[in-house]
Amino acid sequence: MSEKRRTMPTPEQLRVWRDYVETSEALRTRLGGRMLAESALSSGDYRVLLALTEAPGFTLRSSELASMIGWERSRLSHHLGRMEKRGLIARTPCADVAHGVDVLATDAGREAFRAGSVPHLRAVRELFIDALSAEQLEQLDGISASLRRHLEV
Repeated sequence: MSEKRRTMPTPEQLRVWRDYVETSEALRTRLGGRMLAESALSSGDYRVLLALTEAPGFTLRSSELASMIGWERSRLSHHLGRMEKRGLIARTPCADVAHGVDVLATDAGREAFRAGSVPHLRAVRELFIDALSAEQLEQLDGISASLRRHLEV
């Protein structure tokens, strides 16, 4: 029993963890709400379009896109269907793979992404960057790097 207690987080460690999770979720929720209100793009739309606009030819294989944004293929497929109906992306069969699908950010999708980026970056500044000092941002960068290394992200 004492061995198990030693491996369990302390109450203070749990408080820090919970504060981190709740704050991250509140920030994500506010950023997503503002994005939707100011650009008509969901945070999911933005993640997809960000990956596609950074890709050569604005195109990625759907399996590669799913991996890049950390989504299951089925979730991505349903989301892409909604984006395709709105004209933000187009899907075509891969030329070199029998069952693969290429996803392309359309002109309308790239324009929506550009238009949505301005208010999104403004919200990032107001809700995140302005809340922290330069020293705190540097510390957070180091903490994030440690977590990424530990998680092998």
